[in-house]
Amino acid sequence: MINLFNYIDRPSQIHRLTGACKLVCLITWSLAAMTSFYTPLLIALTIGSFILFRVANLKVKDISFMLGIMFAYIVLNNVLIFLFSPDHGTSIYGTETVLFKLFGPYVVTAEQLFYHLNVILKNACTIPIVLLFICTTNPSEFAASLSRIGVSYKISYAVALALRYIPDIQREYRDISLAQQARGTEMSKKASLVDRLKAASSILIPLILSSMERIETISNAMELRGFGKGAKRTWYSGRKFSKMDVISIVICTALMVLSLLITFLNGSRYFNPFI
Repeated sequence: MINLFNYIDRPSQIHRLTGACKLVCLITWSLAAMTSFYTPLLIALTIGSFILFRVANLKVKDISFMLGIMFAYIVLNNVLIFLFSPDHGTSIYGTETVLFKLFGPYVVTAEQLFYHLNVILKNACTIPIVLLFICTTNPSEFAASLSRIGVSYKISYAVALALRYIPDIQREYRDISLAQQARGTEMSKKASLVDRLKAASSILIPLILSSMERIETISNAMELRGFGKGAKRTWYSGRKFSKMDVISIVICTALMVLSLLITFLNGSRYFNPFI
C-alpha cells in the first residue's frame, strides 16, 4: 500500500525522541531554512536533513510516493518562477550575467540560476524534515507530548485522531478500489489517464460516506466514555523529556539563531557571490 503520511515504526534515535521535541525541532529547523537565502547554510541544512533521514532508518521505498509528489512540486515551482519572473535573480543580486537567450523576455542568467538553486535547497532541507517528523512520530505519543507542554488535551487528541485516521482512509480507498476493479472497472495502467481519473473519482462518494460513518462511530464512543468532562486526563503513551530531547531542541534552536544572526550581520537574506 502507498505510504502517505503514515507513522513507520523503526528502531532509531529519532523515533525515541518525544513528539513535542520533534515538533519544536521541525519549527525551528524550518524557520532557519525559510528566513535565509544564505547558500552555505542551506547546503549544510540539506546535508543534515539527509543524514537525519538515514539515522531514522527510513528507506526511499517507504516514502517513494510522497517523494515523487514533492519532486513534481519543486520542478513546477521553479518553472513557474521562471515563467512569471525570469529576471528575479538579476533584481536580487544587482548584476546580470547572460548565459543564453531563449525567446522574448526569457533570458537565462547566472543570477537567475543561482536563485533557483537556493529555492531548490530550501525545499531539499525542509521537505525531508517534514517527512521525517510525520514518519517517526507516533500519533498517541505526540498527543501526550502536546498535552504535557500545555496544549489542551482536546486539541491534542484531535491531532492524534487526524494522524491516525490517514492510514485508515488509505486502506479504505484501497478496499473500495479493489471492489470496483472486481466489478469490471479498469484502473490499471492499461486504461487511459482520463479513464483512470474518472474511475478514481467514482471512489470518492463511497469513501466519503464510509468516512462519515466512521467519524460518527468514534464520536459516539468518545461521548459514551465521557470524553471532555474533566479538566485533565492521563496518557498511556506519555513520556518525559530525555537528555536527547533537550540536546535536539538546543541544536535546532541554535541553527535558527545562527540563521537570523547571519542575516543580520550580512545585512541581507541573500548570499551574493556576484559582487
